[in-house]
Amino acid sequence: MDFTPTEAQNDLGRLTAEVTGKLVTADRLRELDVAGRFDDALWKALADTGVLAAALPETVGGGGFGILEQSAVLRELGKSVAAVPYLWSIVVGAGALATFGDAAQREPAEQAGSGAVILTAALSEERNWELGAPATVARETDAGWRLTGTKITVPYADRAARILVSANVSGAPALFLVDASDPSVRRTAEQVVDLGPEFELEFTDTPADLIASVDRGAEILDWILTRAWTGLAAQQLGTLEKALDLVAEYAREREQFGKPIGSFQAVAQRLADAYIDVQGLRLAVTQAAWRLAERLPAAEAVHTAKFWAADAGHRVAHTLVHIHGGVGIDRDHIAHNYFTAAKHNEFALGPAPDHLQALGALLADPTP
Repeated sequence: MDFTPTEAQNDLGRLTAEVTGKLVTADRLRELDVAGRFDDALWKALADTGVLAAALPETVGGGGFGILEQSAVLRELGKSVAAVPYLWSIVVGAGALATFGDAAQREPAEQAGSGAVILTAALSEERNWELGAPATVARETDAGWRLTGTKITVPYADRAARILVSANVSGAPALFLVDASDPSVRRTAEQVVDLGPEFELEFTDTPADLIASVDRGAEILDWILTRAWTGLAAQQLGTLEKALDLVAEYAREREQFGKPIGSFQAVAQRLADAYIDVQGLRLAVTQAAWRLAERLPAAEAVHTAKFWAADAGHRVAHTLVHIHGGVGIDRDHIAHNYFTAAKHNEFALGPAPDHLQALGALLADPTP
């Protein structure tokens, strides 16, 4: 087991940090909170510098890297709370199509790598978002597959050209590709904690392309979810690392009774606990991404990483606000962006109890 970052991880992380450092500012984040949380300039820059395509398979024109390198990118995007769909369009969307899709389905993956189109995934439902039998139903007709059902919190559905949709086929899960512009797809904006562009999608007899085969549905959904959970944890790691830097700097500079507040025991203890939380999440994310990259059994490591992202995320986010005091709840202050981003990552695709329950089930079942 070697957790030493690869050269590609370091290079991609540095390049992403350089791009975000130039384009993502506190003023820009305030603009995006009003404009719908999508940074066109940053997305174009990530495409032009090759960041989007670098960690995609060579079959779709990518650099051939994988989840370790993608995690390095997501970590840097999390540090700047960047308003771009790298996780959903590149890691999940393009990655799944490149791995499981046929030649025609790999075309949008290649376009996503160049930044020409955006992909997203509709996985969550009010009834059950987990791997299993989704409530959204797919049926095969003479004219092809048709989907009927409702998905919630679908990110960037207003900009996506194609949507990956999990659906139920005779009690088993399967994955489909849907044209987002089809008139049978009804889109309703949802209000989420970080003001991100997420939508409820209603499919009514919507034409869809089956990815791979029905028999591989569970395998494909497992592939997608493990990478989505790991990606969310990696993004959360970057967000919490920067949040800890912000609150530590504030504790050094803010004075009360003639002393920096960081010198007070209660504040120092909160900061120490936050540091431990961030270190724990960093280890959990690294282990999960490494096991996925090595094609080793990774379910326990992935659920552990997402649990840490949620549980530690809650504590560090509240430490950020509490130590900042009044300015911590000012929506114009940069701390607000990191608090809301951490809360979003905490609950996306399942809060801490959901992943503890999954871990319990894995530990209770001795089979591989």
